[in-house]
Amino acid sequence: MSVRVKICCIANPAEADLAVRAGAWALGLVAEMPSGPGPIPDEAIAEIIPGVPDGIETFLLTSRTDADAIIDHHHVCGTSALQLVDDVPHDHLRKIRRQLPEIKLIQVIHVTDEASIDRAEAVSPWVDMVLLDSGKPLAAVKTLGGTGDTHDWRISREIVRRVACPVILAGGLNVDNVLTAISRVRPYGVDVCSGLRPNGRLNAERARAFCRAAGSAMPERA
Repeated sequence: MSVRVKICCIANPAEADLAVRAGAWALGLVAEMPSGPGPIPDEAIAEIIPGVPDGIETFLLTSRTDADAIIDHHHVCGTSALQLVDDVPHDHLRKIRRQLPEIKLIQVIHVTDEASIDRAEAVSPWVDMVLLDSGKPLAAVKTLGGTGDTHDWRISREIVRRVACPVILAGGLNVDNVLTAISRVRPYGVDVCSGLRPNGRLNAERARAFCRAAGSAMPERA
């Protein structure tokens, strides 16, 4: 099966439709963040969801870390998946799983150094997927995605080797580097935001080209 594409930072129903027609497997909808591009109000996310076709995953990017707050956030927005962009304690992940058993949980690991491998291994039993990004979670003002920066793909490749759950690769991907990224990391899926937005808006031609490139690659598990 080809590598799946998640197009993130969807701003409105028109962008959601564009991303689906380009070939996206999943849409990323960014809620309130400490910093970074793409956040839209929860009400806007909830308005986009009903127009998304069956079979397309919708990821709510939430910076909340408390189980009850995350569950409440899901009830407002109604996505099919929760992308947890900050570290969520494992006992809170278990509580979310119990109360939202049909909702996919995706824990973001910001790849900063080799300690990221241990963090990914530790959380992988409690989530459906791990997403590797290039944020700066220890900065004075956290950056939890949307940096447009790549990270050390050697570390990401090692995470793919070690964890049992699917891994999505994010961070600085674009039409020019996505095939190289896939060949080096071998992820289940790839995630793109700024690489498809030359003027801040989702570009249809770039979205189609990105999906074609990723779709032509075949993931391999070690």
